[in-house]
Amino acid sequence: MAAVGRNCHFRETKTPFRRKKMPFNLHWTLTVLIFIASRCSADEDHEMEEFLKREYSLSKPYQGVGSLGSSHWELMGDAMVTTDQVRLTPDKQSRQGAVWSRIPCHLNDWEMQVHFKIHGQGKKNLNGDGLAIWYTKERMQKGPVFGHMDNFTGLGVFVDTYPNEEKQLEAQKKRYTPRTQRIFPFVLAMVGNGTISYDHERDGRPTELGGCNAMVRNLKHDTFLFIRYIRRRLTVMIDIDGQHEWRDCLDIPGVRLPKGYYFGATAVTGDLSDNHDIISLKLYQLTVLRSKQEEEEQEEEITIPSVDNFELLRLGQTDEGMSAVAIFFTVFFSILGCIFLIVIGLVVYSHWHESRRKRFY
Repeated sequence: MAAVGRNCHFRETKTPFRRKKMPFNLHWTLTVLIFIASRCSADEDHEMEEFLKREYSLSKPYQGVGSLGSSHWELMGDAMVTTDQVRLTPDKQSRQGAVWSRIPCHLNDWEMQVHFKIHGQGKKNLNGDGLAIWYTKERMQKGPVFGHMDNFTGLGVFVDTYPNEEKQLEAQKKRYTPRTQRIFPFVLAMVGNGTISYDHERDGRPTELGGCNAMVRNLKHDTFLFIRYIRRRLTVMIDIDGQHEWRDCLDIPGVRLPKGYYFGATAVTGDLSDNHDIISLKLYQLTVLRSKQEEEEQEEEITIPSVDNFELLRLGQTDEGMSAVAIFFTVFFSILGCIFLIVIGLVVYSHWHESRRKRFY
């Protein structure tokens, strides 16, 4: 792994082993030994080896990138190669560019480390629109989602630099609630199955798996994005503070991505613009020890991207971002309404029962 990647290596948290006082007899000795062995085995399951896969990686001096037949990577649109970076878009309006791998990836577990740079003359919130890192079935397809097609099939991780929803709310003289306020630029991830559309007007909120704010524009130090897919778990981290330390962004289990998709990076500008640069894309193959159950699950072929319990991730979120106070009053008045209906029902029943009783006397 590169020097930065090594210093910023993802750390696994291990539960410390607590010793307990036990009688010194054979039975307890064997029990302790079995327990320690099982703990060691569990820890080994979390150990992994990583290997740089050059055929899926892009780095200086970018030899042959974009040329026919002499590179694993292909340029599209306004993208161009310089000595220092692959520039997806210049700081000009209405541009879009991309770089795509020519080779489909058939790895079970992998991590992508992205060294990127976003910079331009525009002031805060007067720049746009952002870049995306892809692992998708489709490649070399222009479109509205950060330069790639909508209704894509696979994984997209977006570095969104322009708050579309916030600007629309301002135009309508509305405001975010504190609970739903975002700070841009914002990093988010989305899994598409070919039928799900990315909602530009809401900055991808309805379909996002999670995200975090990331102040990445016009920084003098290097900025990095880390995407790991292992044991059907998607982890995204960022290193943008110049401290060579990864910061958590999102961690989602139950993500099912088929093999044989393509890696790529795209960017787009509109009325506002930025330079969107890729310095390197480094893909590492991860090898991990698996249990028999995990091996059996791994043998099951995944044909359509999906996320387990995706609706649970959206639990509690509404279109307008209902606040806790609003939820409280909604529940409160609902309960009052139920009590009122019960009282009315009892009164009506009492009158009916009284009139029925009088008819017998």
